Amino acid sequence: MEFSADTFRKVMGHFATGVTVVTALEGERPWGITVNALSSVSLEPPLVMVALDRRRKITPTVRAAGRYAVNVMGEDQQAIADCFAGAPVSPGRDEFCGTRWHPGPTGLPLIDGSIATLECTVAERYSVGDHDLFIARVDSLANQEHHAMPLLYYRRRYLRVERAESVVPEGKAD
Repeated sequence: MEFSADTFRKVMGHFATGVTVVTALEGERPWGITVNALSSVSLEPPLVMVALDRRRKITPTVRAAGRYAVNVMGEDQQAIADCFAGAPVSPGRDEFCGTRWHPGPTGLPLIDGSIATLECTVAERYSVGDHDLFIARVDSLANQEHHAMPLLYYRRRYLRVERAESVVPEGKAD
């Protein structure tokens, strides 16, 4: 069965995701890109995976450095996510979107106000299609106890949580 990349994007857009900005250092210079292709991979050891388009500036930076940080965006950080996604704003990505940041415990750039952060060291890299998958060990992590609701992405639009209800899932705890 054949289908277009646009059709694939449209169908996959029905899977709601969180919004993150993956950051890395090239020397002293921070780089970042908005990513929703993030997944936890393992608890023991703690591993996460990000998928980065090989055509993006940050991908060879992560490949060379072997490290990256994940900054989970809150709903009040939409402008930051837009800029790192390539929105035509000033300051742009080359100026780290004018975003305030600080070095985390391992030295990677962490965006101020992120609702959670992870600093990671690449353990494996796989080239798949037009992306590189970076599976990395989590070296440092943190979350804000009190924070905005998460920024979500659904059907090529941001989605805000208007009505949050906490329900414990039923099922077998394997």
